[in-house]
Amino acid sequence: MSEEQQLNSLREKIDSIDSDIQKLINQRASCAQEVAAVKQTGDQTHTLFYRPEREAQVLRNVMERNAGPLNDEDMARLFREIMSACLALEQPVKVAFLGPEGTFTQAAALKHFGHFAVAVPMSSIDEVFREVQAGAVNYGVVPVENSTEGVINHTLDNFMDSSLKICGEVELRIHQHLMVAETTRKDKISRIYSHAQSLAQCRKWLDAHYPNVERVAVNSNAEAARRINSEWHSAAIAGDMAAELYGLEKIAEKIEDRPDNSTRFLIIGTQEVPASGDDKSSIMVAMRNQPGALHDLLEPFRTNSIDLTRVETRPSNTGAWNYVFFIDFLGHVDEPRIAEVMTSVGASASDLKILGSYPKAVL
Repeated sequence: MSEEQQLNSLREKIDSIDSDIQKLINQRASCAQEVAAVKQTGDQTHTLFYRPEREAQVLRNVMERNAGPLNDEDMARLFREIMSACLALEQPVKVAFLGPEGTFTQAAALKHFGHFAVAVPMSSIDEVFREVQAGAVNYGVVPVENSTEGVINHTLDNFMDSSLKICGEVELRIHQHLMVAETTRKDKISRIYSHAQSLAQCRKWLDAHYPNVERVAVNSNAEAARRINSEWHSAAIAGDMAAELYGLEKIAEKIEDRPDNSTRFLIIGTQEVPASGDDKSSIMVAMRNQPGALHDLLEPFRTNSIDLTRVETRPSNTGAWNYVFFIDFLGHVDEPRIAEVMTSVGASASDLKILGSYPKAVL
């Protein structure tokens, strides 16, 4: 066969496969509609169309049975979008995120819920919590820690007075870019806008390339990207989504100081999440002010071989020099050994608040 004949044969094969894929996707969508119909026949007061534990299990199964040549994560991302489209046929998920549009938090929301979710920008982390609490949206997405700069304290502080639960987590690889608008005079840049965390993540690069340029912290990277369109002497540090949204040119890419720079985001909602088989839990603990309090807090975890993934301390809002501990660990609170640890911790603590058990980040 000639080269052209071989190509035509392969194209016909691809067309046939595409037809089969399309039919199967529509069969899956029809099945999703049947699931919605079954749910709507019951008590709709507590009907959950989006099940975090179920979606995590599906995505894990996709990755486990993947045989290539697409890698596991790329295959899971494809299924993530199929699942998002099918869920939208049942009931679109409405998600609040730290805005404006173009932030890394929006990218995390779309990574977790897919592009068929209705993403609503909020001007602050406080507003994300309020919108979820009020029932105006189904879920919220907020940043909680960065691998370079550490914990986002404002997110942790919001949990002190909130009854919301952590329903999931998203890990996002963060690439920072220096960008300018069409009207920017690149040789006259005297000000660089970005979020305080991003400026910190790019500190060494900025010191080396723009040591005498003013660094201005704003509410978000997207706000920085939007602002420079009206200033001829300014640049912004932001991500790909902001560059595309605001039509900016990236004059330096991947300027973050750490090549493994990542941010972890939390999904917050009103309902508890059943065990998925590979889970993480978060708690907030206030200890009595006495010698050995921290030892008493951590000892049950050591005794029961519970893997702690994060321990943070924050000032309590109950008075000066009082502190609360935020602890993440592997496992679900419904597991007997975890329940035993929670009983032990609660006995020695002045207050124990279970913030949620949720599937570990799949993507």
